[in-house]
Amino acid sequence: MKKNNAVSIFQHPVWVVVFALTAAVAWGWAYPLIKLGFEAFSITSDMTGSKMLFAGIRFALSGLIVLAFARGAHRRLTVSGKGGWLYVLTFSLMNTTLHYACFYIGLSHSAGARAAVFNSLGVFMLVLLACAFFKTDRLSMRKVVGCAVGFAGVVVLNFGGGESGQFTLLGDGMIILNALCSALAGLMTRGLGRYTDVFVGTGYSLAIGGVLLVIPGLLMGGTLPQVTVTGMLILFLLIAISTIGFTLYNKLLSCNPVGKVAIFNSLIPVVGAVTSCLCLHEPFYIKYVLAVLLSAGGIYIINRGKK
Repeated sequence: MKKNNAVSIFQHPVWVVVFALTAAVAWGWAYPLIKLGFEAFSITSDMTGSKMLFAGIRFALSGLIVLAFARGAHRRLTVSGKGGWLYVLTFSLMNTTLHYACFYIGLSHSAGARAAVFNSLGVFMLVLLACAFFKTDRLSMRKVVGCAVGFAGVVVLNFGGGESGQFTLLGDGMIILNALCSALAGLMTRGLGRYTDVFVGTGYSLAIGGVLLVIPGLLMGGTLPQVTVTGMLILFLLIAISTIGFTLYNKLLSCNPVGKVAIFNSLIPVVGAVTSCLCLHEPFYIKYVLAVLLSAGGIYIINRGKK
């Protein structure tokens, strides 16, 4: 009975909104915090190994925290079923390792506000892919129009020439690959419950994915050149963001139509763009407003059609 009550709260419309918005706002703050973390630990844009090490430490510790909470809540930490561990490993690679390797590299070569809006592509990718793979998410003209409007927000970022940045493979290109990995991981979350508890699976994906970032980071000569109290505080905040964000988001995806949950991630570029300009003192361009409005507008169009 207790388990059923836990599931129902993640399906209640009000709590779906509360939890999904909480995850989105938390992830939006990650943009400036990662850049501030690079600065605090003296990690420069050419130190790829150090960036992977920094990301790996964050996610490995976050995963261990999730697993510790799961154990404290008396959840079974087992993975069952044929190919269960292979599925968890693949999910870990997509959800954490590849996802954030692309993200950290891309973010260090792109303005935080630009990266935040480019990353919103993952929302629309997931909405469209979910329609192809799940019967609960049906493709409609409203979804097509919403995704088109949202994608227009990304296109707007490339208007205006070099004054606010031009498209680069190491910057914007890696952020787009990160968005694709995020969308594919979102699809895989629906199948995670067949092999293990979703909270446990989230913990494993973060811990294993984090370790798989730490190892190549160390092999590439990655270090944390400077360790300060400020740097450790930023790392702690990033760990908290991962723990809260992924736990809530993955649980919501596992028991609701994918599109219904993914829609709320439109808030991520809004929070990411605003906090990057405020915290990093990045120049603010009017086209950021238009890009954010188009991205949010696409989400509104899709969400308005849901009953």
